[in-house]
Amino acid sequence: MNTDVPSTHVLRRIRSYVRREGRLTVAQKRALETLWPQFGLEPTSRFDWLAIFGREAPRILEIGFGNGDSLLAQALAHPEQDYLGVEVHRPGVGHLLSELQKHTVGNLRIFAVDAVDVLQALPRASLDGLQLYFPDPWHKTRHHKRRLVQPAFASLVARVLKPGGRWLLATDWAAYAEHMREVLNAQAEFVNLAPDRNFVPRPVERGLTRFERRGLTLGHAVFDLAYERK
Repeated sequence: MNTDVPSTHVLRRIRSYVRREGRLTVAQKRALETLWPQFGLEPTSRFDWLAIFGREAPRILEIGFGNGDSLLAQALAHPEQDYLGVEVHRPGVGHLLSELQKHTVGNLRIFAVDAVDVLQALPRASLDGLQLYFPDPWHKTRHHKRRLVQPAFASLVARVLKPGGRWLLATDWAAYAEHMREVLNAQAEFVNLAPDRNFVPRPVERGLTRFERRGLTLGHAVFDLAYERK
């Protein structure tokens, strides 16, 4: 299947998120002002990975990292890999920037824009993995069109993943889990890594996020999916 950048007019017009930002703390504001040049990336940049990370290494992108604690833990636990995070909510970005400086992390960079813009800008077959954990489920029927996991978005992911690269997903909304499975099982570029093309056990490397904690507190089951780029 042709994996050139697909038309994403609808994807661009219908946002999969709403900015619900609280006030920035003094530390978060300072981090955004002073640390962005060191750790921030723009989707209009030329992606010279050697210049960005100082090396060639496996690259993992996480979309919607929240406050970044889980992504930071991965970067610290796997210094042999490089990580990229996408988050549109500035308090979370400011928090992660502060933590990156505190822990002297060199293998993590951040985007603070729409994930679609990032996926369109990244070079083809440049990622070894992509993580999408607990995206907004948009559970009301009239809002289902806002769900991020749609065929056009899946084609963008397929474009940037290397052959054999893995896309890991998780949600605590059963209806969204079924939706994601239906959409991705129908994508010719991906193979479901579950033997029965269903859900997979929780990956050991996936950290417990605050969204997952909240879901578990509410009694929600958590569903994990894993796909490999053909």
